[in-house]
Amino acid sequence: MGGTSECEYREKSTKMSGKLSKREKDVREAFAKIEKMKVEASKKSEEMRRSVEHDLDKTERDITKSKDLAPESKKRLRSEIVVLKRAIKQECTELKTHISKTLIPA
Repeated sequence: MGGTSECEYREKSTKMSGKLSKREKDVREAFAKIEKMKVEASKKSEEMRRSVEHDLDKTERDITKSKDLAPESKKRLRSEIVVLKRAIKQECTELKTHISKTLIPA
């Protein structure tokens, strides 16, 4: 009769199982790459925040030491720096939130 034997069905089943395992491995590797990219993005975001805050702190110290600036000017500049620091903190928080929400595997 020439029908398909049990052995042939097992071979097909084994091949399908192997393909499924390979695809699952590929997907897991893709998620690992995504997680690595998320960690790198978080690090860059934190480095950026630290760098900018360091620069602002240095500027604030320079303003305080400056003998050429009037007290009112110093006060205004310090207020602007405080506003910038808050904006930086908010922006970094938003970046971290965005990064953490990006492709969360189930």
